[in-house]
Amino acid sequence: MTTSPELNVTFYDHLQPVATAGVYTVTAEYHLTKDGERVDTDQAPLPEVEDRYEIRAARFFLDPTSVHAGYPAPGATGLYTHVLPHITLNRAVLPWERQLQGAKDSARAPWLALLVFAEGEVDDDPEAQGRFTQRTVGTLRRPAEEGTIGPVLTDNTDDDGECRTIDVPAEVFTAIVPREDELSYLAHMRDVRTAPQYRDDGEILTEGQYAVLAANRFPRTPGTYAVHLVSLEGWTGRLATLPGGTRRVRLCTLWSWSFTNDPDGTMNPGKLLRGLVAPGDHEPENLALRLPATGPAATPEERYAGEQLRRGYTAVPYRLLSGEDTYAWYRGPFTPLTAPKVDLGEADGPYATADHALIYDREHGLFDVSYAAAWTLGRTIALADPDYSAEVTAARRELSNRAATLSALGADPARALNDPDALPATAALRELAATGFGRGLVEALRAPLVEEPPARRAVRTARPDARALLADERARRSLSAVAAARTPSASQWLERLGLLRGVPFNHLVPDPRMLPPESLRAFRIDPAWIQALVAGATDVGAHTSVDRDLDPVLRERLARTRTTEPPVAGLLINSELVRAWPVFDLLATRGPDRVLVRELRRDHLAPDVLLVLWNAVPDTITIREPGQGIHFGISGDAQRINLRHLTGPDLGYPTGAQFPAPTAPDIFGAHLRPGRDGAEADVLNLLGADGLVPALGAALRPDVTGELTPSQFALQLVNAPLEQLLLPVNNA
Repeated sequence: MTTSPELNVTFYDHLQPVATAGVYTVTAEYHLTKDGERVDTDQAPLPEVEDRYEIRAARFFLDPTSVHAGYPAPGATGLYTHVLPHITLNRAVLPWERQLQGAKDSARAPWLALLVFAEGEVDDDPEAQGRFTQRTVGTLRRPAEEGTIGPVLTDNTDDDGECRTIDVPAEVFTAIVPREDELSYLAHMRDVRTAPQYRDDGEILTEGQYAVLAANRFPRTPGTYAVHLVSLEGWTGRLATLPGGTRRVRLCTLWSWSFTNDPDGTMNPGKLLRGLVAPGDHEPENLALRLPATGPAATPEERYAGEQLRRGYTAVPYRLLSGEDTYAWYRGPFTPLTAPKVDLGEADGPYATADHALIYDREHGLFDVSYAAAWTLGRTIALADPDYSAEVTAARRELSNRAATLSALGADPARALNDPDALPATAALRELAATGFGRGLVEALRAPLVEEPPARRAVRTARPDARALLADERARRSLSAVAAARTPSASQWLERLGLLRGVPFNHLVPDPRMLPPESLRAFRIDPAWIQALVAGATDVGAHTSVDRDLDPVLRERLARTRTTEPPVAGLLINSELVRAWPVFDLLATRGPDRVLVRELRRDHLAPDVLLVLWNAVPDTITIREPGQGIHFGISGDAQRINLRHLTGPDLGYPTGAQFPAPTAPDIFGAHLRPGRDGAEADVLNLLGADGLVPALGAALRPDVTGELTPSQFALQLVNAPLEQLLLPVNNA
C-alpha cells in the first residue's frame, strides 16, 4: 500500500496453509526397481504401511491472544456511518486453516465471517452488546427449539464441548450474511512494517503478518451495534436461501464486541485531531508550553512579567527565610524556548543543597525556585524508595570505611588489598599464634573476670583525609571499586528518574492553563532541571564531611554506568483523542532526509493525557492513526471510494479519481442490497449485476485486466489513516 520509511503495508489475497485442518492418511508401498524400472519377483511383496494423522485448528473456541484489534474499538462511540467494521488477527493463516466445503473457490474462501447486528436483531443479544449464550457443540449442531437450525458438520465432533452461540432470526441472517462467492473478498492477509516506537512499558511495536476480516454492513443508523466473528463451517448452500420452515439459525461466534455510531456526538477522532492544531484557535506560536498572553504591557513591570511568562515561567507562592510572604518564579523541565546553559564550575560541583540551586534576580528582587524545587523533589522521590535509598546509603558507609582504612595505611594504600598483615592488630594476632601463645589466650578468655582498672579513652590516630585520597590514583581506584560493588541498580534507577518517571504532573506542568483540554503542546527540555533532580536523588545518605568529600567517586560511578540518552524535546497532548486511540503512530523526523528521532519515553499520564520524549528536536511530527487501525469504508463526504493505483511506482497512493463518478449515484445509492422490510439499505452487494467488485474493477482499468482480486479490492476500500502533520513555523 505504501513504501514510506515509517509505514509499509502490503496486502495479499490470502495465506494458503500447506494442509488445512482434518484427518489425513499416508500410505507407503514398497517396490523393487533396477535402473529406474520396476522388477517383478516371485517373492511376496512387502506389506503396505498406513499411518493416520490429524491437523487441528481453531474451530469452536478462539484464543484471545489470536485477536490483535477490532475496529471500531470495543466500546467506542463516534462517527462510523461510512465504516465497514473489521477484525485483525495475529494468526495470519487462521481464516484459511479450515476449508469451507462446497464454497466457490474453497481454497481462498475463509471459513469465518464478520457479521454486524443492530439492536433487537439477535435473540441472545437484544441490546447489541456483543453478548452470547454458552452451549454445547451438540446443542449448536442439533438445536432442540422448533424452527431453529444449526451447522451441518459431518465429521466426528465432540458434542460435549462448549462453545459460544447466538440465535439469529432467519430473515436477519439471509439479509446480512455474505454470499459464498463474496466471502473471499472480505478477507485478506496484511504484512505490516513500521518504524520502531517505544510504548508506555518501553516495548517496541512489533512488525508482522495479520489476517483481516471485514464486514459487509455499514452502521448507517445511529445506535449501538454488535460485531460477531462467526463460523460458516457447515453453512454452505444455505447462505442465500434457508430450508423451508426455518425461523432461526444458530451460529458459533468465536469473538464479539460492540460500538456505538453517534454521528452527532463529540467523539469524532478526525474532528478531534484537526481541532488540536486548528489554525483559527491555535496559532503555531500557541503550541508552545506556556501560559497564554494577557495583552499588551503598559509598564516595565508588566513587560518583565510578560517576558517571564513567554519563557514558560509561572508565579508560585514563596516564603522568605525572614518570614515574609511573596512570590517566586517556577518553570518545570519543559520549556517553550531553549533554556540557557547553567555553568557550574568544578569548584562548585553539582548542587549540594536546595539553596545551592536557588537563583536570585537582584534587579527585581525575586527568586527563581525551579532548580531548588527540582533538587528537593529528587531527594523526596529517592527517600520514598526504600531500596534505592538503602543502596546509596550503604555505598556511602562502605566508602567512608574504605577511606578510613586507606588513611590508616598512610602512603601505601595498596597494602590494604594485598597484605593481610598491613594493619597492626592483624599482625599482632598472627605473631601471637605463631609463637604458641594462641591456646593460652583462649584459656585466659575462659578464666573468671577480675576487676581491672578503667580503660583509658582511645586517642584517634588516623582521620580519613578524603581529598588527599582522591588525589592518589591507587586510592581512587580502590574507592571506585567499592562504589561499583555497592551500587548494582542505582544507575538504572537514576536513568528512569532522568526520563522524569515518578515526577508529579504539577511539577511538569505547574499551571493547568498551560495544557487546556483538547490541546497539544511541544517543548524543549531544560537539562539543568534534570541535573538538579538527579543531584537531589544522589545526595541521599550524605551526612558527614567525609561523605561530601567522597561524593565525586559515587557520582562518577553512577554517571559512567548510565546508558540512556538524555531527553531533549517532547510533546504533550491533552485530548479525548488519547482516550479514543490509546496507542497510535507518532513519528518525529529531522533533516531533509527525514531521519527518525528516537523516542525515549511514551506514557499516559492520565487516560486523556499523553507524554512523549525524544532524544533530539524534530523538524516534523506526524500524528497518524495506528497502522493496524487502518479501516475500511468510503469517503464520508461524498459516499464514494477514492481510487488508488494498483501498479507502478505509485502503487497504493490515490489516483485523484473517485468511484462512482460525481455524476453517477453514490455507493449507498447503487451498490447496496435492498433494505429488509422497508428499512434503510446498509449491506454491500459485492457481486452480480449491481455488484461493487466488477464495477470497481471496470473503473480501474487498465490497471486491472481481469477480475479484481481480494487484496486489490481491500486496497480500494482502505480509508487513509487520519493524519496530522506538524511543521516548523517557517515550513508551514
